[in-house]
Amino acid sequence: MAALLGAVLVRPGLWVTGLTVLFRLARPGWWRRWPPVPRADPSYWQFRMETVYGGDGSGRPPTADALAYLRWCRRTRGVRG
Repeated sequence: MAALLGAVLVRPGLWVTGLTVLFRLARPGWWRRWPPVPRADPSYWQFRMETVYGGDGSGRPPTADALAYLRWCRRTRGVRG
């Protein structure tokens, strides 16, 4: 995740999109659990990784894939209804 954070930090055009996606994926009430970090529910994250990459879902997305997803989110913002 450090590689992804570094990749987003050097791309200011993705900062708002990255934060939006981070909070969109965060589990409800994330601020009430310690530590208060907006993260996806582990079972949801495992399901998403398994459906995208196969295997047992324990892997991390390649940085290039995550950046491509953020660019897609930025490009399609306001298009989805």
